[in-house]
Amino acid sequence: MRLTRYAVVALLVGIMALAQQASAAPSGPPVRIGSTLALTGPLAATGQVHKLVGDIYVEQLNARNGLLGRPVEWIVKDDQSKQDLARTLYEQLITVDKVDLLLGPYATGNILAAMAVAQRYNKMLIHHTFGIPSLATYDMQFPAWSLGPDPATTFPNTVLDALAASPKPPKTIAVVTSKFPSVQFVAMGAREVAKKRGLKEVLFLDWEFGNREFGPIAARIKDANPDFVWVGAIGLEGNQLLEAMKKIDYMPAEQFYMYPAPGPMVKAPEAKNALAATIFEEHAPFLNNPGAAEFVKTFNERAAKAGLADTAVETQAAASYTAWQILEAAVTATRSLDDKVLAQWLKTHTVDTIQGKLRFNGPSNYGDDLMRVKQVQNGRWVVVWPPEAAAPGAKLMVQ
Repeated sequence: MRLTRYAVVALLVGIMALAQQASAAPSGPPVRIGSTLALTGPLAATGQVHKLVGDIYVEQLNARNGLLGRPVEWIVKDDQSKQDLARTLYEQLITVDKVDLLLGPYATGNILAAMAVAQRYNKMLIHHTFGIPSLATYDMQFPAWSLGPDPATTFPNTVLDALAASPKPPKTIAVVTSKFPSVQFVAMGAREVAKKRGLKEVLFLDWEFGNREFGPIAARIKDANPDFVWVGAIGLEGNQLLEAMKKIDYMPAEQFYMYPAPGPMVKAPEAKNALAATIFEEHAPFLNNPGAAEFVKTFNERAAKAGLADTAVETQAAASYTAWQILEAAVTATRSLDDKVLAQWLKTHTVDTIQGKLRFNGPSNYGDDLMRVKQVQNGRWVVVWPPEAAAPGAKLMVQ
């Protein structure tokens, strides 16, 4: 069979494309990245989200030539939601597994444990969700969660700015909070911010993390009858308090939940118009950020296949993906795996992420507070404040 000139050209183009793909495939010894995650224990539901995100990112990395032209191998160990075990496992990753770089883990306490190990061995640590920036004193740690160096002041002001712009700004506040360190930390800041802004505190109470009896707490809130309730909740604590208030036929005029389980809360009828914190939601302008739209699509599909309770990308998945983006940006720019070289580059450059542009030249290597206020509207979470981050056409709704 005789080929036409155009067929020959097409064949040559195809061969060249295949050759380019082959030459772009990562080769050589793998770049080994070590992590622990809470794959079992009380933090496992969120740990599984971070594991899925990491699997997706490593797959994407290796599809586009890995790091420095070498394949990426992610070594992840289960810290069982325990700080002491996380500390031991990071020691193993450095001394036994001989990893090139460190990432993670999940949860403030475990990150603090990992940070101490990284400091002992002069290793850089990029981490996902460290909630108390003032404790991050190690010079080569870098946060993927863009909450700024003083979220206990900046974020409560963001929330109260949103409410101040509503038709019925609150005059009284109740602050109730779990003793889980990061949420209690911000809740205590909210008390001070509210006082400075002239709100009258009519109730303050806290509970031990792991509490399951929210009836008495709901009754105390109802008796105080505040205009606004700040709830320092993490995970399902928010839903448990909502259910307890529903049982006594009470609904606050305005209510905010710090870090709720987003899937269960958005599905609860009693959570109508509830507010919460976020760094990313599945709508513009977030979807316009680098890698966001592709990641959301892939995560939705993989999370559904894995049977995760919530298949949406929000704070946890976004912070995890951001950590990988930070690591890739530093390695690619410096052409190095040297921890000190990478750390120095991050301190003097910004990184484009699915959250937006991050910088690391502020106190404790934190940059701007990019936390936003989202609200349950028509059965979905949408950002309502600040206006430049709000979903198209979305505005704060009041009871």
